[in-house]
Amino acid sequence: MKNKNVKMLAEAGIMIAIAQALSYVTVFQMPQGGSITPGSMIPIILFAIRWGPKKGILAGAVYGVLQFILGPKWSFHPVSLIFDYPVAFGLLGLAGLFRNTSTGIAGGTVLGVLGRFLCHVISGVVVFASYAPEGQHPLLYSMIYNGSFLLPELIISLVVVLLVARAIKPVTGI
Repeated sequence: MKNKNVKMLAEAGIMIAIAQALSYVTVFQMPQGGSITPGSMIPIILFAIRWGPKKGILAGAVYGVLQFILGPKWSFHPVSLIFDYPVAFGLLGLAGLFRNTSTGIAGGTVLGVLGRFLCHVISGVVVFASYAPEGQHPLLYSMIYNGSFLLPELIISLVVVLLVARAIKPVTGI
């Protein structure tokens, strides 16, 4: 049991580090935060698929805190600090809920990214409502803004996660 915990912690550290490194490679950077990367969510999603949602949520939350500490600061509002970082990235761990089939892995990945999206939308409505164009509801603005980078991130993540999960299934059993 002890060796399994050590292995899980080591894998969590490695996946968080890979995710952080990938987050520095931006294909497109949004003006008030958020970016399209070459798959920075993938390591957290794969970790959640391998170790389950509880450990995946914890690893994602740690990654979210690291994103805040090491990344650009867009807001210090309490709602943003909570919803844009540990909660949003922690919800990527939901990818581990349905990990036994390719369909489940795809659904879990979508669920995790959708959870992250909802957190950013909540933060956007509360913190960044003043950025909405005149006449546009802050909720719609936040959904469009956050969807514009998370939809491409979801597509990248889905493709890579499904390819990697298929390739490593014989070795890992996921």
